Amino acid sequence: MSKKSFWQGAICCLFAAVAWGAMFPIAEGALHYIDPFWFSGIRYAAVAILLAAILWWKEGRSAFRAEGHGFKLWMLGTLAFTIYNFGVFWGQQQLGKPGVLLASIMESFMPMLAVLFVWIATRKRPSLITIGCVVVAFIGVLFVVTKGDFSALSSGNMKFIPLLSVFVGVAAWVLFTIGSEQFTGWSALRFSTLTSIYGGLTSIIVAAAMTATGIVDMPTISTLTIILPAMTFMVIVAGLMALLSWIHGIQLLQPINGMLFINFVPATTFVISVMQGYQVSGAEMIGTLLIIGALIVNNIISRRSASMPQTAQTPEADSSTRAAANKNRVSPNRSRKTATTST
Repeated sequence: MSKKSFWQGAICCLFAAVAWGAMFPIAEGALHYIDPFWFSGIRYAAVAILLAAILWWKEGRSAFRAEGHGFKLWMLGTLAFTIYNFGVFWGQQQLGKPGVLLASIMESFMPMLAVLFVWIATRKRPSLITIGCVVVAFIGVLFVVTKGDFSALSSGNMKFIPLLSVFVGVAAWVLFTIGSEQFTGWSALRFSTLTSIYGGLTSIIVAAAMTATGIVDMPTISTLTIILPAMTFMVIVAGLMALLSWIHGIQLLQPINGMLFINFVPATTFVISVMQGYQVSGAEMIGTLLIIGALIVNNIISRRSASMPQTAQTPEADSSTRAAANKNRVSPNRSRKTATTST
């Protein structure tokens, strides 16, 4: 890899991670005016339209064929763009300001969660060091959730339903990441576009059904005008630009190198939250550092495993690489074996 390619890939991955880190505090302001369901539906409908235009231009009409995988694409799109977004943003809204940092922290916990899912699916135990990283990251999440007051877990003061909602959303994205490997023969752009189309349509249909039953209200023109700056960022920057930057960066750096930039997601959210006046507790800071540290250690382990012969690679190293690289809506390309991105 040339020095130019390295820096170009690093800048692309850094931009994507920072955009995703900024996504949560920016969404927090918009969610004061619009419910998370219409917010997510409108966002991904717009992203799907933009991706479809790019796919048509780059790969042509034939790229939109499901080739018998329509149900799988719908399931994966629903996991990634309906369940993930509904779960994370509804939970964030219900938790208030603390939910901004928590949602971002859970985002960076994805690689560790993927290790557990692959362990369950394959029944192949990861190395003790990797299990230790998962435990440390989980302790970090507990620090953020409880702000250091672990007695709150049993006192009834915790908002367990919103917390569960965020967890379910994150778990849905990890399942989407794992499932995306069934489409290794497709380009990243094609897989992203088709799943976002299916997921975006599902989100709009669910939001419309909730409106028809009186659960939520249809956003008005004035509401959409108020949230237009935030929605523009969510669609253009945190959606389209971050996705394409991440794809390009991962192709240049390869997943095992690019995944380290996931650490900038909670770091960016942390900085922006402080700038907005949120008082970050010492426990939240400790929890963030624990998770970032665990991710770095697991990344080092993945690098060592990747440097071994293919037969010697461990399943947990491969799963961690996939999860972080799949941060947003993309399947690996067969020629590069890249898997990518978010949210």
